[in-house]
Amino acid sequence: MRPAYFDRYPTVHFERDAQGILLMRLHSKGGPVLYGSQHHSDWCSAFHDIGADRDNQVVILTGTGDAFINQFAWDKPTDGPADWDVIHWEGKRVLRNLLDIEAPVIGAVNGPATIHAELAVLSDITLAASTATFQDQPHIPAGTVPGDGAHIIWQELLGTNRGRYFLLTGQVLSAQQALELGVVNEVLPPERLLPRAYELARQLVALPPLTRRYTRVALTQRLKRLFDEALGYGLALEGLAVLQAMKSAAPRK
Repeated sequence: MRPAYFDRYPTVHFERDAQGILLMRLHSKGGPVLYGSQHHSDWCSAFHDIGADRDNQVVILTGTGDAFINQFAWDKPTDGPADWDVIHWEGKRVLRNLLDIEAPVIGAVNGPATIHAELAVLSDITLAASTATFQDQPHIPAGTVPGDGAHIIWQELLGTNRGRYFLLTGQVLSAQQALELGVVNEVLPPERLLPRAYELARQLVALPPLTRRYTRVALTQRLKRLFDEALGYGLALEGLAVLQAMKSAAPRK
């Protein structure tokens, strides 16, 4: 039976095979992601639904077309505390709900990941197409605090000094640089990306169910603690800075 949540989210396409390998493909109207408020809301709830469905044995997370996420199209106001309350509430949960999925997650970065790359690089195994690049484009390059989890995950993956440099300079990493720095595990030709993801998923499915599930739980405990400690505060700082910038840019009466 097809789970009801498979058809619940307009920015997510789901496929699940007989082994319980779930493909979660992010998109906008069937094409590459144009990141907006619907995506933020959908992904927060979709990760929760995936985690609550014990028929999901392994999750493959990927984008659509030739990009993971590299186009920003936010479509809701961000100029008041009530606007940021929604972002703050969802933002605290989207990454935690992803980490709460008790099935191994394989990230398949199908192209440039310059917006919310952390969704993929938080995976237990991260594969990248040779065409992929990595950047935190919506924050410092756009004059915004990287407080939505980027401040946590990039320091964790790159190390403190390299992570701060990456965020503060808007550095762009190629797929090969990401491999050399330990951000991704393999770099593949684009046409080999999903086949390799499924190869690894079938390898994981062969494990005893509780071994597979509880290994995921054990491997994500430290990350959960880091996000619990710093994500809500980081989002608040980001919101305050955005509100001040908008106030400063407003015409004086």
